[in-house]
Amino acid sequence: MKRLPRVKYAEYTQLDGTKEYQVQRVGDGSIIKRFDKTAIPTSQTDVVCPHFLELKWAYGCPFNCSWCFLKGTLRMLDTKTKPVVKEYCKIQNHLQSFFENDGHSQELLNSGELADSLMTENTRTPFSKFIVPLFEQQEKHKVLLLTKSPSTKHLEKMKSHNQTIISFSLNAPAVSKKWEMAPPVKKRIQAAKNLYRRGYDVRVRIDPIVPIKGWDKEYFKLVDSIFENFIPERITFGSLRGLQSTINNASDKSWVEFLTEKSNWGKKIDFGIRHRLYRSIINYLKDRYDFRRVALCKETIGMWDKLDMDYTKIQCNCLL
Repeated sequence: MKRLPRVKYAEYTQLDGTKEYQVQRVGDGSIIKRFDKTAIPTSQTDVVCPHFLELKWAYGCPFNCSWCFLKGTLRMLDTKTKPVVKEYCKIQNHLQSFFENDGHSQELLNSGELADSLMTENTRTPFSKFIVPLFEQQEKHKVLLLTKSPSTKHLEKMKSHNQTIISFSLNAPAVSKKWEMAPPVKKRIQAAKNLYRRGYDVRVRIDPIVPIKGWDKEYFKLVDSIFENFIPERITFGSLRGLQSTINNASDKSWVEFLTEKSNWGKKIDFGIRHRLYRSIINYLKDRYDFRRVALCKETIGMWDKLDMDYTKIQCNCLL
């Protein structure tokens, strides 16, 4: 019988200051590893990003969004951002070890940090048909599928999917058309609606928000399109940002003109403009749809405070 890889733990300080022993990695960390690159924030300019578990089943993306951080992250590889899928047998082996080691709290494993979670759905070995049944074999942990793809036909046929959360990355159509080389937003919303009707927990990421001319009308229309079709379990917002490695390796740099502020997570839109973006959309959600389950992605303590939001109680896309 093949020996299962060892589960390694480490003590992590949580955003509320408490400490907890959590899974650091399984085996060599090539499949399951905690994303802990962001330090616990202490100053107003520090970025808030909780440490979450990655399910690194693949890397790369078939889409070609102008600001994709993978262009910088994967720049040293011969394959660049071309999708590469790891061996399913190894993934299963590492997951089995993770599932059988019951000395840790419930976790959500993010399969969409280094790859689009649905990028293999039209191949002979769709990831969803492999991963969803695996997680259904236990009742504790869940998998997050993050995508810009409307290819949900296999997910729609799943009879059991209690341990799966699907999250769609959406943007204002005008922004998507100019800078996202991905399927139309309308098709993604329809795919989200199809899964919502089949009982999936469906989340939304509106990220990156870009302050184009008439941005308020554009993003209000996006919100309306979402709620006309389904009610998200939660919405996570992020504004346009760029690590220097991303900017250096982007072929289309027209979006960089919006970035005028430096942070410990690359360049950002001016603080005041970001605040207006978030405040306007969050207020629109509250006033029109009585919706309050929102969070910010890669934002500073200062922004959380300015919006009267408690970052220590964050419920963002990557967390349960």
